[in-house]
Amino acid sequence: MDGVMDDDQRYLAVRSGDARFDGVFYVGVTSTGIYCRPSCPAVTPKRENTRFFPSAAAAQRAGFRACKRCRPDAAPGSPEWNVRADVVGRSMRLIADGAVDREGVSGLAARVGYSERQLNRLLIAELGAGPLALARAQRAQTARVLIETTEMPMGDIAFAAGFASIRQFNDTVREVFAQAPTELRRRRAAGRAPTARTADAPAGPVGPGEAPGTVTLRLPLRPPIDIDHLFGFLGARAVPGVEEVTGTGAARTYRRSLNLPHGTGLVELSPGDTPDHVWCRLCLQLLQDLGTAVQRCRRLLDLDTDPHAVAEVLGADPALAPLVAARPGLRAPGHVDPAEIAVRAIVGQQVSVAAARTVAGRLVERFGKPLTAASDGLTHAFPRPDALAGASPQELPMPRGRARALIALAEALAGDQLDLGPGADWDAATARLRALPGIGPWTADYIRMRAFGDPDVFLATDLGVRRALERLGRPGDPRAAERAARAWSPWRSYATHHLWAAGADAPPTGSAPGTRTAAAVPAAATTAATATTEPTRKEPRNDSRQHDAGRAPAGPGRAGTRGGRGGRVRSTR
Repeated sequence: MDGVMDDDQRYLAVRSGDARFDGVFYVGVTSTGIYCRPSCPAVTPKRENTRFFPSAAAAQRAGFRACKRCRPDAAPGSPEWNVRADVVGRSMRLIADGAVDREGVSGLAARVGYSERQLNRLLIAELGAGPLALARAQRAQTARVLIETTEMPMGDIAFAAGFASIRQFNDTVREVFAQAPTELRRRRAAGRAPTARTADAPAGPVGPGEAPGTVTLRLPLRPPIDIDHLFGFLGARAVPGVEEVTGTGAARTYRRSLNLPHGTGLVELSPGDTPDHVWCRLCLQLLQDLGTAVQRCRRLLDLDTDPHAVAEVLGADPALAPLVAARPGLRAPGHVDPAEIAVRAIVGQQVSVAAARTVAGRLVERFGKPLTAASDGLTHAFPRPDALAGASPQELPMPRGRARALIALAEALAGDQLDLGPGADWDAATARLRALPGIGPWTADYIRMRAFGDPDVFLATDLGVRRALERLGRPGDPRAAERAARAWSPWRSYATHHLWAAGADAPPTGSAPGTRTAAAVPAAATTAATATTEPTRKEPRNDSRQHDAGRAPAGPGRAGTRGGRGGRVRSTR
């Protein structure tokens, strides 16, 4: 979004207070020595007193301190990192996930296949700061959240945020926020409410009835967001014991367990009281995982995207324009654990969403890690790849061919032969997935869309997508659909979700005996059917022509299933 802007255009964005550019660039004010987000409500500085930076770390490196009014360190993340799959984009996702704190710069460089010197040069050239400075800015933000939302001792906060020493913690907080840590806490205690335009102000300290390790905060986003559809999508696929959606409307809440680098955790996500944020309540085994947990929740809900940029491209197509207008701010859900979504992709092959949830729930009971602090319906963390890699096909509650595919995937993940993490090379990982037994193009592309958060994946062979296109008067043939979808790049994943949503909203065309019509299914659980066929070559039967991505839990018209080109496809529509 910022790549084609010059400084004069950036200044116009600052003058208009355009919140869409928060997190895309930062403005330093030389007359005050502070840096702000573009939407800062303070008086607009003179043009000659402004400097522009591509990251908060670059502004800090240049000697500017964070504005206390707009809190630029708390701005939404740049949507650029959702799109870019190059080494800078991969590095930024890894830094956000805490890779530098856990593995150092050498570990980060090894993950992306570059030397430390090359990586440092690339990041400084594009972001104005190297990996250490970028990680330091993130540690400062994590420290501020802990200072203002918990009663933890400052020493514990320092190490939980990733600082190597108390002195480093104190110096960084003073430099970035122009206040000592104790002053930040006193300011919170004095009840000074943040301005309305501050998007991730904490909700307050841990309450008297809350468990240690609990933090409540706002996750900032660029509105609008179709939170109802987002929670409906996740709720229809919620694995028993791991995740659940409760309530309706503004009271709807999504809850799940988390596998994190230093332990497990629980998260509760709910709609914000204003459209620029989502509430997030985390209960962590170790607060050292706070920064990582927050970033994974952001990826799950796709909070860093720019919905206006998506709508501008997709809305230009006459067929998609009504869908985009009907669902402003529709997101492409990611996931908190890419290994989990890959396993669930295989579990969901050839079965309905409801059946996939049941099978996944059995896997959780058998191989998942019980939570030390279970909460209501959340009892386990999803099984890690090493736990599934040691299983035999006979132990898994699924057909033997699918079980062997799942074990092969788990072995590749556990043995570091396959990287699905935030720093993965998307093309190389997709090719490696397709080389595994039982995983064809549809499954690999679905994993790419959700595990990597690639915004430009179009599932042309998906039956739900094809039927939605036909209802819009467009050819449903996969090759023709793929050609037409080129105009939707780089947002083809969002086009796929719009077509699924349109299919879910379509009236039923008939029911097979023993099935419920779409009208009989709760709205939150009704999703587009996405059975697929592979038109170019015959895939193994357990490839996901029927996948947990789009099978509705119930719906009209189920037919038999046959593999191979031109075979019949089981459908829930």
